Amino acid sequence: MAIIVDKAQKKKDIALACKDLLVQSNINDLTISQIAKTAKIGKGTFYEYFSNKEELVFELVNILMHIHNAKKSERIELAESTREKIKVFYEFFYEEEASALRSLYQEFIAISLLSPRQEMITFQTECFTFYYKWVEKLIDEGIASGELQAVAKDLIKGMYTMGEGMFVASLATKDVINLKSDINCYVDNIFNLVEIKER
Repeated sequence: MAIIVDKAQKKKDIALACKDLLVQSNINDLTISQIAKTAKIGKGTFYEYFSNKEELVFELVNILMHIHNAKKSERIELAESTREKIKVFYEFFYEEEASALRSLYQEFIAISLLSPRQEMITFQTECFTFYYKWVEKLIDEGIASGELQAVAKDLIKGMYTMGEGMFVASLATKDVINLKSDINCYVDNIFNLVEIKER
């Protein structure tokens, strides 16, 4: 009797088996042989599931983002104010717990910019929309509860893109020294303008 392989699960298993290797190494320095050995599979098996190393990074980022989002959602639910919820939303960019995903995300951004393929553009677009809608929902809830002025809705895109922009700036320059402090300072200043002081 033939063994039936769950191909989607096998692909995830291969990607997760390579997590530490991919976090600790530059993707350009790795060979398919090293990756296959780490995943305890043959090179042929690797190519059954992935076209190249970049696709492996893409798969792993996707898996880890779903895990991270579930944890982030739980922490956001525990936050008492919209200001604190937005700060929790941005923790991805500086908290130690997300360092492995951040490292892989950095690789993914580099791959996307240097050799954008349609599936990566689609993934980035879906991510942008998903996270933007998440911030929008948090702000809308703050407005509905009387915590924020309605004008806060006009600031959502700027608030959303600020975190990613500061993250990229922290990688590419020496001007961002304390990312957590800079992000929280920005959030505090925005919320000082849009919070309703007397409720």
